[in-house]
Amino acid sequence: MCEQSKLGKAVSTVLIENERTCVTEWRFKKYGDNTGWHRHEYDYIVVPLFDGELKINLGNSENISVPMRSGVPYFREVGVEHDVINGNDFECAFIEIEFLK
Repeated sequence: MCEQSKLGKAVSTVLIENERTCVTEWRFKKYGDNTGWHRHEYDYIVVPLFDGELKINLGNSENISVPMRSGVPYFREVGVEHDVINGNDFECAFIEIEFLK
């Protein structure tokens, strides 16, 4: 996404942006804060900065819970559409690394 979220309550901060990559911190202050619905235009990696869970809305009526472990990354391909929601009773954050080329 590589831009400040205007759709949800999560706060995005671009840490690195160049012609090859965009690195963004996503911070969720409280339970229920979200990124807002979006589609990924690039392959990306997420590195959680917490132990807990995120809830993912894939566009249907239910949210799936996805466990997160601090420092354990995961990869997703271009085209993912979702809204990411804090499923914890505490502030959490992750780093998103997008491959622009």
